[in-house]
Amino acid sequence: MKALQKIVVAAALVAAFFSIPASAQKVETDYDHSVNFSQYHTYSWGLVHATDPLFESRIREAVDHVLQSKGWQLVPVDGDVMLTAVAVKKSQPEYTTFYDNLGGGWRWHGWGTGMATTTVESIPLGTLVVDIYDCSSRNLVWRGLANDQLSDKPDKDTKKLEKAVAKMFAKFPPSPAG
Repeated sequence: MKALQKIVVAAALVAAFFSIPASAQKVETDYDHSVNFSQYHTYSWGLVHATDPLFESRIREAVDHVLQSKGWQLVPVDGDVMLTAVAVKKSQPEYTTFYDNLGGGWRWHGWGTGMATTTVESIPLGTLVVDIYDCSSRNLVWRGLANDQLSDKPDKDTKKLEKAVAKMFAKFPPSPAG
């Protein structure tokens, strides 16, 4: 009987060991390597969307806390950059539109009027995407993506969100290329 208990305990430990990486948050960032982020000092918020509308302000607060700790200042409009964020609790398609003629005003995912191409990609369960656009060039300059950031338990989501945002912005702003 003791041999069976040892096998069960060993199997449980192995299962727990291999499940840790699967349950860990995965955070990725990418940015335009030609951009000098030291030129940015202010930011404004654009669209923030979450499948739970109560979560939208929590996203802003978590990102504001990190950016302001790095010396960036939130302004109501006309910041050096504009931030957008999307949090998805369920796997769903995201429609991204690219415009061939820049003009007009801000649109979701940038600027544009005229001809457009829309692509569809599936966003996995529990994903947070934060984009930063340069307001003068109107280009996406930085993107952070955190998977497994949201759960089905709202009381745990705020702590997971804060952890994901901290990991996402840990090496922000990127160092100048060269």
